[in-house]
Amino acid sequence: MKRILYKPAVFGCALLWLLAGVLQADMRVPVADNLHQDGRQALARQLPILLAFSADDCSYCELLEQDFLQPMLLSGEYEDSIIIRKLILDNGSSVMDFNGQQIAATRLSDHYRVFVTPTILFVDGNGRELAERMVGINTPELFGGYLDACVETALASIRNPATLATLHGCRLAQPATGTKLFSSAAP
Repeated sequence: MKRILYKPAVFGCALLWLLAGVLQADMRVPVADNLHQDGRQALARQLPILLAFSADDCSYCELLEQDFLQPMLLSGEYEDSIIIRKLILDNGSSVMDFNGQQIAATRLSDHYRVFVTPTILFVDGNGRELAERMVGINTPELFGGYLDACVETALASIRNPATLATLHGCRLAQPATGTKLFSSAAP
């Protein structure tokens, strides 16, 4: 007599699906509270920083985090490509900037001229933009591919600037210069 094994298989798949959902719910994108420290880590590891400007009451910010940033963190595939942080603008928070000075998150967004959430910047360890910024989400079906292209461009800007000419899309019109973004005074 043959025993049917589909019930344990279905149960196992359902359990894995549930566990994946719980893990993703617990995986939050780290909030940028010390960009000075993140910048030093980025410089040491030769990585760009993905800085997502977000708001608590922004449904598109939730979509960005749940459908793109959390899966990037969970997959582990981006650990050697980018440091991912978010900056929440509507909760009165402050952040240590790239020079080690405590400033309001909104002041940092003003400095970068970020006026819409979500906005993603790709910066180096000194806070200079490396790739074209991504403002809003207008086509979720294409967003992941464009996000990957911008990550690739930002990483190439740091590790191998000579290859930038071969990349398509996400390049800045005016590449970063060799000077630090912030002066010694707060921006």
